[in-house]
Amino acid sequence: MLRLGALSVPDGALVVMAIVNRTPDSFYDRGATYELAAAVERVDRVVAEGADMVDVGGVKAAPGEEVSPAEEVRRTVDLVAAIRAAHPALPISIDTWRAEVAREALAAGADVVNDAWGGVEPELAVVAAECGAGIVCTHAGGLPPRTRPHRVAYDDVVADVVARTTALAEAAVAAGVDRDRVLVDPGHDFGKNTRHSLEATRRLDELVATGWPVLVALSNKDFVGETLDVPLDERLTGTLAATAVSAWLGATVFRAHDVAATRQTLDMVAAIRGDRPPARTTRGLA
Repeated sequence: MLRLGALSVPDGALVVMAIVNRTPDSFYDRGATYELAAAVERVDRVVAEGADMVDVGGVKAAPGEEVSPAEEVRRTVDLVAAIRAAHPALPISIDTWRAEVAREALAAGADVVNDAWGGVEPELAVVAAECGAGIVCTHAGGLPPRTRPHRVAYDDVVADVVARTTALAEAAVAAGVDRDRVLVDPGHDFGKNTRHSLEATRRLDELVATGWPVLVALSNKDFVGETLDVPLDERLTGTLAATAVSAWLGATVFRAHDVAATRQTLDMVAAIRGDRPPARTTRGLA
């Protein structure tokens, strides 16, 4: 059984991880939750909308202004502490590739390290182990943090995803992270073009078949925008379609901006699959 902080996730359950960015230049919300009060207010709102956990980030993934480790700590650690005080049992992940930032955030109350850049700092897993935390092992194609893919090529992108993420997962366990606190993420858009991300979605069951719980971060990604030829503010429909497919193929955790819509999508998939009863069933009975 997957464990995320105090949350035990039974087989068949689908977990919504709400994104809370403390960045002034987020690609999606353009700094709407950069101020501490606004970030805490978003946490309260997404919990009410059905989020099972929150993911706190202090550096946007795309290229941009340099953010030092000290500045990343300033942006994230007090927010983690505020969330933990307001929601004692809510699982919190810290989105960072830096071991020193992870250590500070875990000490403040975070439960999981969300390493979106594929283990560029191997000591990150050691920090997670020392703190009794979980870790997300992501495929980023070997790219350095905050770089965009350029003419990347794979003989088989899914084979590369499986090989890299499972190797990271095994290395995390070897470093001392509890096996039931390790997840893998195919890394949509990270080190990939749109066709790669679509194939990683289409063949997600191959990553699921490794036995490691799978997290997907699909929300408003460029592969959705390019596939449908829509701007950033029109990517929700495509995101939810990819979410439903990923859930059907066995993903467990879904990192999302639009929590209420994601929750409903996952609940519908779970009901169709037979893992969740309908909220009510009066049709044909009244």
